[in-house]
Amino acid sequence: MADRTKKTIFTRESTGLVKNVSLLDAISLNISNMSSGAALALIGFTMVTIAFTSGAPTSGINLVAASVIAFVLSIPQIAVYTIMTRKISRTGGDYVWVSRTYGGLFGGSLSFMGYTLETLGYLALICLSLVFAVGSVGLFFSPSSSTYLGLALPGNLSGSIPSYQFALAAIVFTLLVLINIFKPKFGYKLVSVLAVVGVVTVFVAIFTLLAAGHSGVVNYMSSLGNANLTYSAIQSTYTGSTFSFSASLFVLPFFAIFVYPWVNAAPAVASEIKGKNAMRWNVLLGSLVALIVVTGAFATMYYVGGYNFVTAALSNPTLVYNYSFNFWTLAMGVSGNNYLAGIIGIGWIVWNIAILAYGIIVFSRYLFAQAFDRFLPTVFAYVSPKYGSPVVAHVIDLVVTLGLVGAAAFFYGSVSLLFAFVIASMIYFFFIGIAAVVYGTKKDTGSTKIWLQISGILMAAVFGYIIYQFLYWPGIWGTSVTAFGIPGYDFAYIYVAVTFIVGLVIYSISKSYYSTKGIDIGLAFKEIPPE
Repeated sequence: MADRTKKTIFTRESTGLVKNVSLLDAISLNISNMSSGAALALIGFTMVTIAFTSGAPTSGINLVAASVIAFVLSIPQIAVYTIMTRKISRTGGDYVWVSRTYGGLFGGSLSFMGYTLETLGYLALICLSLVFAVGSVGLFFSPSSSTYLGLALPGNLSGSIPSYQFALAAIVFTLLVLINIFKPKFGYKLVSVLAVVGVVTVFVAIFTLLAAGHSGVVNYMSSLGNANLTYSAIQSTYTGSTFSFSASLFVLPFFAIFVYPWVNAAPAVASEIKGKNAMRWNVLLGSLVALIVVTGAFATMYYVGGYNFVTAALSNPTLVYNYSFNFWTLAMGVSGNNYLAGIIGIGWIVWNIAILAYGIIVFSRYLFAQAFDRFLPTVFAYVSPKYGSPVVAHVIDLVVTLGLVGAAAFFYGSVSLLFAFVIASMIYFFFIGIAAVVYGTKKDTGSTKIWLQISGILMAAVFGYIIYQFLYWPGIWGTSVTAFGIPGYDFAYIYVAVTFIVGLVIYSISKSYYSTKGIDIGLAFKEIPPE
């Protein structure tokens, strides 16, 4: 009888997923998760908002220093994920650790809010980032095109075309979902190829900027044909310091939204990873690549353009909105060669596709793991015997993400609205840090116990500060653009709160339903699920 009860805890005795993930695939998942290419493109949206927000620092934000600070502060999280992934290598990654630490009701609901449904908001952000990339690259080659301008402008600005933005995002995202449904192994390889192409094109852009030098930047700005946007005119508008620790720390939430905390992609597919080296090194190596890419790109901009010019340019609404000024467009502009500019532009677009491709895989694994525990309806854990993919999970991803893309494009008016959704993950990561302390204290001994305790405390402290920043400056790490008289960030916060409450309700209903069948789903959260 005991064996029979044990076997009914999970939906079945194995996930049905296959070990297809190599070291390169695992690193690529994390590189794509740490969305460096999108960060290099969207930093201007944040810098403009800071420049026009009363009380926000306007002097001394050094993006190179900020990137290094953000990486250093992520080291405790890297330690936590590396240790825990090796200890509990299961589909769903941190969902398994958290739900086994806090129990199904709180832990499951926390993960459901903090990553599963937050991911859909983030994928909507990247869908629009992809659209802006396509529009900006097209506008570079066809400056008079109203269609490309309509894709490149945020929805709250005159000239944007939300219907085109939604249509393009929907087409690309649907194709990626279909690939992962019918060719899941190819889905992993696609992420790897796109991630490698993205990283390579960042270095192509860096070398292009270095080859063009300072004079290339000056000449590019003159080529815009606007007397108010020449190099000297822009540079002269900034007279502050080149570095302030407090100001650089202020932009930590930007790096939290896009880059360093996102080490959980490969751990989420841990049961599909092949080899001990891939399990051991994927988190650290992915973070180091992101550090080199992001820090190197910003350092190159400062080197060839000068700190004062780059800071002023990224804070100039005309340059950021009308000319899509960022790392990518600056490299394209100084290239002096349409073919080279095209390669860089394609790299920018590819980065966004890589992020979407990884997100589709990882979201489905979280949804799958939660259904495997019976936290969510078991149909979500269905794996097609023909294709080996979690079909239902992918379909849900498609429907909800496109709904959020449409809402952001048509109603909220600014891509930065979707920044606010990320607070859900910041809360989630805070509790993961605490979970690491609890797990280390109860389950481990020796040096591993100490590492988990120290790393977990430091990780929770970092995310506590980031959460504070989100709540204190919602107009920066979100948007104050209103819909129906309500600030956009309030919609995001409502979404976060509702998803947590929905998780509580779902767990309660599921526990009650299965209890009538003689199954206590609470037992699932006391055991590690099978592979």
